[in-house]
Amino acid sequence: MSPRRPQTLLVMSPDVLRLQFGQTEMTRLRASASLGDPVAAHDFGSDRVRERLAEVEVLITSWGCPPIDEDVLSAAPRLKAALHAAGSVRPHIRDAVFDRGLLVTTAAHVNAEPVAQYTLAAVLWAFKKAPFLAMDARVHRQDWTYREHRGELSGKDRTIVIVGFSRVGRRVVDLLRRLDIGRILVVDPVVGPAEIHAAGAEHVTLAKALPQADVLSLHAPALPETRHLIGEAELAAMPPWATLINTARGSLVDTEALQRVCARGTLHAILDVTDPEPLPASSPLYELSNVTLTPHIAGSLGSETRAMTAATLEELERYAAGLSPLAPVTRHGLAMQA
Repeated sequence: MSPRRPQTLLVMSPDVLRLQFGQTEMTRLRASASLGDPVAAHDFGSDRVRERLAEVEVLITSWGCPPIDEDVLSAAPRLKAALHAAGSVRPHIRDAVFDRGLLVTTAAHVNAEPVAQYTLAAVLWAFKKAPFLAMDARVHRQDWTYREHRGELSGKDRTIVIVGFSRVGRRVVDLLRRLDIGRILVVDPVVGPAEIHAAGAEHVTLAKALPQADVLSLHAPALPETRHLIGEAELAAMPPWATLINTARGSLVDTEALQRVCARGTLHAILDVTDPEPLPASSPLYELSNVTLTPHIAGSLGSETRAMTAATLEELERYAAGLSPLAPVTRHGLAMQA
């Protein structure tokens, strides 16, 4: 008996389609799904796409997918699953999707890996003050005494504070624990101490963690209650020469407060995300040698995105075979995710 091949439509921007679905991925997709005309769409407005929606059972979505709202669902009476080949489903999944009982999955766990690897690299460089010393080198050149201007460069009593025991936060803890390069403290109001202890870290409050943080790495979701979680008081509570790393969401940090504190010179920051993003050209953070900015590159880029495609195609294969999903998203879970 041949496996079932559900009617499937890809919904994402054209650039993302080319990025994530090459010949290998399309061959695997065709083996698992029935594809019509069009195979892919970037909106739900055209007559051809509306006709296609009428027969589609599965949507494979990625960056650029428009909202799946009541209007879309009314045009797709047979739709049962929306499988996301990227991270957060917030931009396109609406309550109506859960009201209808659709299966929603995400490849966020795959995207967490490059973010965790970036964070690990940032932590290691922060301990050596490498990105900031690299800025100093352009000024001081052969006078290497500038090495001492950034505080202690190494030591066994270093403390890394992880804010948010999320997919990325958990992976960062695991990578750090394997290297045994310092004490790991985790701040998370939802996950219990026993689970965090089992991962090789200590559960603490933010107030207790901040004065101990040689490195403070943010991995919490962007929620109303986490907006400006790190403000002027929190930044001031960190030790001199500490480093803030943000690979999560820019809104976790009060940007104006960060600008003021970093301008004083003794707090370092490695920022892959900011609020707003990108920062305005007039932002003083561009000019400060104790701040390193990267343009939201920690997550999957280029060929890395194909791993998310593979995870989504596995979800499709499991769906077609009647197996449980590997990474489902629920209404409740989405409320707590980035």
